[in-house]
Amino acid sequence: MDRFFKLKQNGTTVRTEIMAGITTFMTMAYILAVNPDVLSAFKSGATGGDWTSIFLATAIAAGVMTIAMGLFVNFPVALAPGMGLNAYFATIIMTSQGKFTFSMGLTAVFISGIIFIILTVTRVRQMLLVAIPDSLKHAITVGIGLFIAMIGFKNSGILSVAVEAGNDLKAHQYTEVLSFETIFHLGSFEDKGVILTIVGILLISILMVLRVRGAILFGILGTTVIGYFMGMVDLGTLTSDKTTWVPDMSKLRFADFDFPGIMTTGIISVIATFTFVELFDTFGTMVGTASRAGIMKNKEEGNKRVGKAMFVDAIGVSGGALVGTSTVTAFVESAAGVAEGGRTGLTAVTTGVCFLLALFLAPIAMLIPGSATAAALIVVGVLMVQSIKEIDFQDFVIAIPAFLTIVLMPFTYNIANGISFGIVTYVVLATAANISGRSEKKYSVHWLMWILAVLIIARYVFIGSQG
Repeated sequence: MDRFFKLKQNGTTVRTEIMAGITTFMTMAYILAVNPDVLSAFKSGATGGDWTSIFLATAIAAGVMTIAMGLFVNFPVALAPGMGLNAYFATIIMTSQGKFTFSMGLTAVFISGIIFIILTVTRVRQMLLVAIPDSLKHAITVGIGLFIAMIGFKNSGILSVAVEAGNDLKAHQYTEVLSFETIFHLGSFEDKGVILTIVGILLISILMVLRVRGAILFGILGTTVIGYFMGMVDLGTLTSDKTTWVPDMSKLRFADFDFPGIMTTGIISVIATFTFVELFDTFGTMVGTASRAGIMKNKEEGNKRVGKAMFVDAIGVSGGALVGTSTVTAFVESAAGVAEGGRTGLTAVTTGVCFLLALFLAPIAMLIPGSATAAALIVVGVLMVQSIKEIDFQDFVIAIPAFLTIVLMPFTYNIANGISFGIVTYVVLATAANISGRSEKKYSVHWLMWILAVLIIARYVFIGSQG
């Protein structure tokens, strides 16, 4: 095992990797419940998706592709159906008035996966690693850290949004409100979830200060135990007659595609949105996680491994659609395992095995309260923000694109938006500085950065900013 995963070479052990893999799984386990809820419109059937079939697809796709990432790339990154894209998937169906079905959505995801495979085989995606300057790569890591923390704050209830709109808000749609109509504020301390999250943050933080190995994992488990005494963990579900331990594979929607049907719909914009968001989401997650794991210290070797990881990720997009779920992507929560010391593919293999076991142990996995994983994500955000010290904020050509990259990820709740604004502003500012001749140094602008900038602008002009 040491020889296969190069454990000693990466300064890690079997125990550390397994602990890291379990930690990553526990921070991601929410997707097993959330993804089926989103894609089935909370079991209402409004999307045409069945909760059980989507649960099976989520666990299988996440398990198989994450194990593949570990075995073939030796990379500590886990994959699963991505949040945001699954919501876009469901929204497109529910707002189409029956013109766009669940099967058509899976077909669109499958096609976007094929596009990714082509972009990866032709090494277009790998070229991003060379084209994008180091300052933006560090900014991506920091932005993802804030994004992860935002997920934790939002899911826990610590961060709340109060809306006092003059008009009725439409369901399942983006709603524009005036600046004074929406206010971010602290959640209610009467909410047990908020209290438990704060307890979890303190518990994990104390364990980290005391340098306890597996601090995040033990913090999640400890928070779960505390949650039980607070009445937030119901062990009775384990013995309930309604609890199912053996998965019914007959409900899996395998290769449920509708190629003829998508020819009669506005499929191009849907595929383009899936492709665009996944392209930058994955790039950001891969680079951010690799940087945190120390893989990018050797740029040549790091770029090679990230390139291989992108190929597995590309296959995962189509693979997920094949078993019946929306876009499978690299998960930012992988940073939790890396924070626990995960450095090799053994971390990913452990996470993948946990997802497959979840098919049979779903009731146990679902005992972990959202507050416990939210606390872990917030602490992981602290660890990832440390990369900000690598950014030269005295140089405005570097500082402004980096700042936009960092803040737009959490504030727009979208990794791709942050990267997009960072790329465009860097191209514009670096070019202006070079042409003016007033700068003391010349800034490198790779030709691919120009192409990306044009594509990004075209995306927002012709497809829009939502999704």
